[in-house]
Amino acid sequence: MRRIYDSGALDRDDEDPFRPGTRDDDRTPQAARSLPVKTLSDALAPTWLRHRAISVAVTTPAETYPVGDPVPFTVEMKNALPVPISVPTRSPRLWAWAVDGHPEGSHVPETPSQDTGVLEFDRGEWKAFGRTWHGLFQVEGAEWVAPDPGEYTISAAINVEAPVESGVYDETTVEIR
Repeated sequence: MRRIYDSGALDRDDEDPFRPGTRDDDRTPQAARSLPVKTLSDALAPTWLRHRAISVAVTTPAETYPVGDPVPFTVEMKNALPVPISVPTRSPRLWAWAVDGHPEGSHVPETPSQDTGVLEFDRGEWKAFGRTWHGLFQVEGAEWVAPDPGEYTISAAINVEAPVESGVYDETTVEIR
């Protein structure tokens, strides 16, 4: 039946109720209005479920690096649910990484922001972030020192209260020789 309507074989008339109307070439779906991810997620999913739906993974291309060499790593986050999810964060910085508990390899404390943020995931969405630890620790404003040889833990977490307990945290260990 669709072929007949799509062809030019029919006599079309908008005034006659027994004939098809003029052909409309716009074939975009007539979808319902969409809700913002945050609104939908807040209404349907409790916070614990949203945290549980997101997985975080930290990987490095190698397990050992020479002292002073940069250490590239990838942080991957995935929404396992078939619906969009939003995760409220403690600051506009949606996620963070650390080396042995020092944010971005820095021993210098930073002032936390009072603003909040929202990390949004579409249904089944993967997010991948590439970062590099330059193999140094910041001890003061412009002073950086090389670490002693040994094992160091690179971790990443979504910026929520208690990310380890919430399950939005991962870590990997590298050896500096």
